[in-house]
Amino acid sequence: MQGFLTLQEGQSYQGEASSDWQKPVEGEVVFFTGMTGYQEVLTDPSYKGQIVVFTYPLIGNYGINEDDFESEEPQVNGVVMLQCAATVSHYQATISLKDYLNKWNVPFLTDVDTREITKSIRSEGTCQGALAKESVLPSDKVLTGQIYQAYNPNTTCYGEGKKHIVVIDFGYKSSIVEQLVEKEAKVTVIPFTNLSDVYKLNPDGIVLSNGPGDPKDATKYLTELKEILEAYPSLGICFGHQIIALAFGADTKKLSFGHRGANHPVKDVQSGRIFITSQNHNYVVDEESLNDTVLEVSFSNVNDGSVEGLLHPSKPILSAQFHPEANPGPEDALWLIDEFLTDIPSKKGEKVYA
Repeated sequence: MQGFLTLQEGQSYQGEASSDWQKPVEGEVVFFTGMTGYQEVLTDPSYKGQIVVFTYPLIGNYGINEDDFESEEPQVNGVVMLQCAATVSHYQATISLKDYLNKWNVPFLTDVDTREITKSIRSEGTCQGALAKESVLPSDKVLTGQIYQAYNPNTTCYGEGKKHIVVIDFGYKSSIVEQLVEKEAKVTVIPFTNLSDVYKLNPDGIVLSNGPGDPKDATKYLTELKEILEAYPSLGICFGHQIIALAFGADTKKLSFGHRGANHPVKDVQSGRIFITSQNHNYVVDEESLNDTVLEVSFSNVNDGSVEGLLHPSKPILSAQFHPEANPGPEDALWLIDEFLTDIPSKKGEKVYA
């Protein structure tokens, strides 16, 4: 059964459509360059509303397991692959990728030259696309407000560690919480709309999570967020990194085609050390806008020089544009979570600021 991915500029790519595909689906078309990690990508709320193109030729060979979900269900609008493995070959697999996508009615297209699509996106920039049984142009609708689409109103608690961390949820990945719990923290996840709860919980530290879309969608919360950042040791991850920049008066801008993959080199500005990171984002902090703030650049992207991390010169506030929890991807940056937890006083109530 044939299907098509049609981009906003009119380029159309034909492939084999999944059998449960009933209606045309639109979304922002992005590409992911990792060889593995498709399960984490599909369930990462940062991909909310997007059509993901996997550049690696063979996807799905180790199936889907019960351990690597970043949320309870797929977050993507659609998937495009060259080849989706028909046979699952991993002892932890409980279902094939094809069956998983069909179970959740996520349309996917195979037998497509995904690298050709990637070249088009790199040339023309990220754009809207439509998946359909025939070549159909997508609407001109601009994708906005994704953090509200990924919104979870619930407050949840994990772990029983000595240090209490509040994760402000903009569309968090489960692996962030899992890493904190593994490092003996108690974690409470609260929605970004319930910021007053932070003071009631009186945590030892704050994590601003990843999330989908434009960080300026959270503009009305920036004043309150800055007060929280100045009151508690804080770590911002991806979207949370951008929120920290905005809260302190910097600006963000949209990249032409974003960073998505598990192979992005980042440089530690102070030491000069380079490490490989996992990334997923369209927006970055505008470095020039930092000149009028107290924030300093701590990491930079080796490929394009964009800002990959920030720190406050006198307060325990740090951030990373990449994903230090490393799912999917290398574990080169796990130390950043350790550094954040080290910044937190070991005794409850101990003063952080002079």
